[in-house]
Amino acid sequence: MRTDYHVHTERGPYTVEWLEQFLATARERGVTELGISEHGYRFLQTQALFDNEWTAKKRTEDLDEYMKMVMGAREAGHDVKFGIELDYIPGRNEQMRAFLASYPFDYVIGSVHWLGDFGFDLLEYRPIWDARDIKEVYEEYFSILMQLAESKLFQIIGHPDVIKVFGHEPDDAAFLQDWYNRLADHFKLHDQCIEVSTAGLRKPVQKMYPAPDFLKACFEKGVPIALSSDAHRPEDVGADYEAAIAYIRAAGYEQICTFRNRERTLVPLK
Repeated sequence: MRTDYHVHTERGPYTVEWLEQFLATARERGVTELGISEHGYRFLQTQALFDNEWTAKKRTEDLDEYMKMVMGAREAGHDVKFGIELDYIPGRNEQMRAFLASYPFDYVIGSVHWLGDFGFDLLEYRPIWDARDIKEVYEEYFSILMQLAESKLFQIIGHPDVIKVFGHEPDDAAFLQDWYNRLADHFKLHDQCIEVSTAGLRKPVQKMYPAPDFLKACFEKGVPIALSSDAHRPEDVGADYEAAIAYIRAAGYEQICTFRNRERTLVPLK
């Protein structure tokens, strides 16, 4: 089994024909289960969950049209999972819970992309890094990631160390290892599944998410994993999966998670 649950179709229309291009790449690369997980901030229905100047410009789509695309693909005979990626914002748990209850998602990816008004993985915010202490940024990011796990709102924790996206990494191995161990304990305590993502290989950092020592810590604590590419184009579906599978196995994993109706199943990785 190979999955790709983190896929965005936002660069084209919400049509079955556009989605079929992603499905075609999935078949070519041996991805047996594809899930679509559009960014939640794009939808008019999510304004109450999180809204700022940047997301206001991006919030132009109707989630019902997005759902119609996925359901239309199923009617056409395609086995595709219906998901969404939501930004986790502390203090909005009840609003997110109510929103998630209103749609039949197979899974929901919870990700941290914002530290207050700092969109740390966006190009237009990149200069802010120069004025920030890297360890303090990591402390804030990992602390919010722990709150995300505690919320139990999501089936998958997206790209757990995406904070390194531009190559800003603390020069302190002990600091990072301490956080990796704490997070692994926390994920296990709250029965969380984390994402192994090849997206970092296509970013300035040019590294897989999460870091090897982070992934190994999660394996040692019994934290399950999902496999994804974070594709934004059809050609990125299942990208670098041979490297990802070797990476996963090097950490000790032989199983990955699949999802249906927000229920998790462990299956052999092939």
